[in-house]
Parts: sequence; structure tokens; C-alpha cells
Amino acid sequence: MRCNTTEHLLADMEVLREHLNVEKWLLFGGSWGSTLALAYAERHPGRVSEIVIPGVTMTRRAEIDWLYRGVARFFPQEWERFRSAASGAGGEGHLVKAYACLMEDPDPQVRARAAEAWCAWEDAVISLEPNGRRNAYSSRPLAARLALVRICAHYFAHGAWLEEGILLRNAGRLAGIPGVLIHGRHDLGSTFRTAWELAGAWPDAELVAVTDAGHTGSDTMRSQIHRAITRFAPG
Repeated sequence: MRCNTTEHLLADMEVLREHLNVEKWLLFGGSWGSTLALAYAERHPGRVSEIVIPGVTMTRRAEIDWLYRGVARFFPQEWERFRSAASGAGGEGHLVKAYACLMEDPDPQVRARAAEAWCAWEDAVISLEPNGRRNAYSSRPLAARLALVRICAHYFAHGAWLEEGILLRNAGRLAGIPGVLIHGRHDLGSTFRTAWELAGAWPDAELVAVTDAGHTGSDTMRSQIHRAITRFAPG
């Protein structure tokens, strides 16, 4: 995990672009992928032709705190179970860091229990969405759950190695790059305000609010994604 950071991923993207001999490319990524796309585009704006983002996040510490603490106001019982599962690892002080520690524990049973509790919380957060599916995270194979939680906790415990608010402050660097931000109105984990703030700071971005979707998307959201990518497709 020492070699799995935002900086490593940005470097990997440049290696891939150069290897493929691509001068400019369209960036597409949702949720954490939107953070990575924005970080790359702000560092290499001349290498980006367009950006399409469904489910906008900038992985600010305020957003992380909302997802793993603030949303508890809607799910107090589920959050209490989530918090309690990390209490022995110092969860009272910094819940996400506690889970990051648990996911590095040498005992596989400790890691499995932590992943189970984390996925149960993620299931709760999407449960009120129009297309929220029961046990969407918890029903994944154990190896997939372990990988998901280990990587998420690792990145979120470090604030994605980004200065707080830097992607929004540097959004002016995206001027001249057309973008489409597609966000579900019912997204409790990544609220619509994040997309709205980014659209206000990015002069060439179009914000599309999808009224029948949350973080898990919908047919309408998929149609909007297709429309955006088709619009940018060459000739």
C-alpha cells in the first residue's frame, strides 16, 4: 500500500498515456474516479480533451467526514454499529483511520470483521436511493470486500494525499476543457452541493441533475452519460 497513493496513480496515468502515444484523451470517472480525473486534469490540462463525471467527489476531508459521520443523522442505529466495530482501534478519535489500521491487522478475522462492518455502513447509506439494492456491498465476495475497504480506508485516512479543497481552488485550470457533471439528487453519501460547487468554479462545465438517481445511478443517469460521451466522440 505504500506505493498506492494519488501521486502514484497520477504518474501511472501519464505512463499509460505516453505508452499508448495518446496526445489528448477524454477522462471518465465517477465517485473516487472523479477526484482522480480532476487531479490529473488540473496537473496536465493540455493532455485532456474533455471530462465526463457521474457522481462528483473531490475527496475533501469535509466530504469524508460527512460520508462516515455526518450521514449518521439519517441512520443513527447503523452508524452506531459502524462506530462500535472500530472502537477497539481508536474509532472514537478518527473512525476512518481506525478502520485503516484494522485492515492492516495480521489477523484475517479482524480484517474480515472490519470489512463486514464497513460494507454494512455503505449499504445503509445507499438504502434510501431509488435504485439502492439491498446488501449491494455486503453481498460481494470476501476478497472484493477486503480489497474495497482496505483501499478506501487507506485513501480516506490520508485525505487522498490532497491539500484540503485544492481541487476546487484550482478548478480554474480546467478552463477550456469541456466537462459534464452528472449527479444524482438522492445521493446522500456524495451530496449534490459538491457537484454544484465544482460547476460554479469550472467555466466550461455543464451540471446535469438526475432526479431519479443517487450514488448508484439509474437508467436516466446512464442515458445522460451516453449522451455526454457521444457528444464528445470524434466525427
